[in-house]
Amino acid sequence: MAQDRDDAKDSKSLIDTGRRGLMQGAGLGAALSLLGAVSGGGFISTAQAAESGFPSHKKWKIVFVNHVTTNPFFVPTQYGIQDACSLLNMDYQWTGSATSDAGEMVRAVNAAIAAKADAIAVPIVDPTAFDKPIQAALDAGIPVFAYNADAPRGKKNPRLAYIGQDLYLSGYQMGERIVSLIDSGLVGLFIATPGQLNIQPRLDGASDAIKKSGKKIEIQTVATGATVNEELSKIKSFYLGHQDLKGMFAVDAGSTQGVAQVMKENNLPSKGVHGGGFDLLPTTVQLIHEGYLDFTIDQQPYVQGFYTVMQAFVTLASGGLVGPADTNTGLKFVTKETVEPYLNTSTRFEGKTTKPQIVPMSGAIKS
Repeated sequence: MAQDRDDAKDSKSLIDTGRRGLMQGAGLGAALSLLGAVSGGGFISTAQAAESGFPSHKKWKIVFVNHVTTNPFFVPTQYGIQDACSLLNMDYQWTGSATSDAGEMVRAVNAAIAAKADAIAVPIVDPTAFDKPIQAALDAGIPVFAYNADAPRGKKNPRLAYIGQDLYLSGYQMGERIVSLIDSGLVGLFIATPGQLNIQPRLDGASDAIKKSGKKIEIQTVATGATVNEELSKIKSFYLGHQDLKGMFAVDAGSTQGVAQVMKENNLPSKGVHGGGFDLLPTTVQLIHEGYLDFTIDQQPYVQGFYTVMQAFVTLASGGLVGPADTNTGLKFVTKETVEPYLNTSTRFEGKTTKPQIVPMSGAIKS
């Protein structure tokens, strides 16, 4: 019996250590490994969570409104939401628009308010459309978080925190990478939905960096559309009309995949054409490995879901005493030299499998 009590005490200590690390911003893998060790490889149960110091609570529901609900980019985001909800005994709803319709998204936010959601998360893809509904939610006592896209720089929006990439900076760094590859000539910059705040700042940043370089690079911006099929069609058409171009680069996941496919179909690297973009759709990753794209930029969609749920949980558990904080989900260039791990592992973290798992660390960590 004494040994049982000692084991239970050690187990509780592990849970406490893991949860403190998770809440204080420790590495995601390390924190989940600690939690997984307690539960034999899975996430801790609600009963175990209660033992660790959190009192029992209602199963809070967070409504995630999205601008492209069926886009494959957000598959790992939804897995992150599911995993965090499982860990923290919460529930969620995934809703919004399949075609980046801001009006449809606003109606979804209003519906969540009417249904008395406990928290709401929404990408602010329009500079003004979400101001009033977000304020209405806050007035009703519902915390609201922006994820993936935020209000324009310098513009105040009442959301409590933003969880996502610094979009302008990521675009600017892409522009710097472009000018390191190309000295002059025509470059196509592809964007799914111009003006929308999840991707327009990237385009602005890339354009600014190219212009600042002073190189004789001509930029042509091409709107490709909200679905991968129309994106591919627009990119093919642009190339056929501009076969003297020197580069094709995209600021969204679907257009990046389309650029990669057109680069392969026409063997453009052999003609001195460079390409790149954003995100880790499987086709993009494979074609980087095959040498048809120079790079893609990972913005870690899994944690855009996971950290948003965590922030909502802490806000609700503390009665708002613990204030939410903006969280930059990062910028990571993935190239042919660094793409191998993305090909050789199949996890929920990249949206490739439904199976929850802890991925062992292997070798040196690359920033």
